[in-house]
Amino acid sequence: MRLAFTVTQKQRLIELDAEEAITGLVFNSEEERDSFFKNINRELVHKNRERLETLRHQRMRPAVREMEQLLVKTLNEAGFIEITTPTTMSGGMLARMGITGEHPLYQQVYWLDKNTCLRPMLAPNLYAMLGRLEKLWPDPVRIFEVGQCFRKESKGSRHLSEFTMLNLVEMGFEGDPRQRLKELTCLVMDTTGLLYSLEAENSEVYGDTVDVIVQGMEIASGATGPHSLDSAWNITKSWAGLGFGIERLVMAREGFKNIRRVGRSLMYLDGARLNI
Repeated sequence: MRLAFTVTQKQRLIELDAEEAITGLVFNSEEERDSFFKNINRELVHKNRERLETLRHQRMRPAVREMEQLLVKTLNEAGFIEITTPTTMSGGMLARMGITGEHPLYQQVYWLDKNTCLRPMLAPNLYAMLGRLEKLWPDPVRIFEVGQCFRKESKGSRHLSEFTMLNLVEMGFEGDPRQRLKELTCLVMDTTGLLYSLEAENSEVYGDTVDVIVQGMEIASGATGPHSLDSAWNITKSWAGLGFGIERLVMAREGFKNIRRVGRSLMYLDGARLNI
């Protein structure tokens, strides 16, 4: 009879970020299984402790914050201006993005009252800012924001209910928006050092989009305008924009199996499990 890990053992290995090849092992006896579990648990605990010590004595900032800092520096040097906008958002702002009661994303929104929610995305606020700044600044207008977003989609190893987005957009440039989108993707991804590919996709909000794929995982999505949504924000110029998931970028770079390791948490710190 071949034995797999117990539910408790497997959960512990997942928490310590064991490889799937390990969590799927089977054994000839309980003694063999439990002995292997004891040894691999000890190895993974040591690995987690080492990461915590590296944070404490060397890096002193979680990898997510380091990634944010690196990308902010890159975008500033490329002429993009960082903005900050409210974390709460009105239902009217979502409606202008086409997100109403029948929309799939509407069901993932955290509502604070009948007309106010925690923002599920940064795009509406950037749209609003573009509409104002185009009257104040010369072309091209280049802005970006790094901020928290919230969605009821915490199931799975690649989803968080609270996550960090980097959204950047350039408006009013000359040339092909699709080409500019590729250039902006390259700017960000070269900074991360990650290999990537581009895939055409159909978004629930933007329709035709371009996804940035790393290790089989979508870590960003990009769109261009003129777009059918633009009129709701009084936007008439060409634009190219991208939204990156910071935790997914770090997850891919660090080789983690579960995004919760790098999300905001009281159980993990910078990829290390704390109950070890």
